[in-house]
Amino acid sequence: MRQLLSLTRDQFERAADKLRHPKPGGRTEAAVDYGIDTTLLIEQLRLTPAERVKKLEASASQLEAVRGSARVRGRRSGT
Repeated sequence: MRQLLSLTRDQFERAADKLRHPKPGGRTEAAVDYGIDTTLLIEQLRLTPAERVKKLEASASQLEAVRGSARVRGRRSGT
């Protein structure tokens, strides 16, 4: 399995700059026009791969808890 490494400061700055200032007519500009919030992508790039996985696992755990609550409420209301 390949180990994922954090971006170097230079790699991060180049990626963030491309997200902040997309090329006219490029895919990033199309994504921004569509409504993608590139600041969220930049924030994720600030994290290490391990930190991103931890955030994803925490989000999945919270979602599963909400889904479990919805199932319990559904059974109580008879739906």
